[in-house]
Amino acid sequence: ADSDLLGSSAATVATASTAPPPAMGKGTKKVGICGKYGTRYGATLRKLVKKIEMQSKATYLCPFCGRTGVKREAGGIWKCRGCKKVMAGGCWTLATPAAVTVRATIHRLKKLQAEAK
Repeated sequence: ADSDLLGSSAATVATASTAPPPAMGKGTKKVGICGKYGTRYGATLRKLVKKIEMQSKATYLCPFCGRTGVKREAGGIWKCRGCKKVMAGGCWTLATPAAVTVRATIHRLKKLQAEAK
């Protein structure tokens, strides 16, 4: 009886080890990068943090070499992985809305000045 009992448990162990591993989870539907915060801090704050974190982790187009490889090094410091140039920018995005406005205004004024000559 003891050998019969041992034999059946050994067979069970053998079949359990050959079973495929469980499938991985599908991740998150809505929360994305903010899933790490769980249910803490409130939905509104998590949405704001999600927007900021997605902007800061994104890769941007390099104005020097044209490659999409500019990544954030630290607050306001951005480095292109293609041409290795380091540039200053916004804290969370490469170009802030104010900087874009200033650049467009300078470009427009230079164009007007060139036409006046």
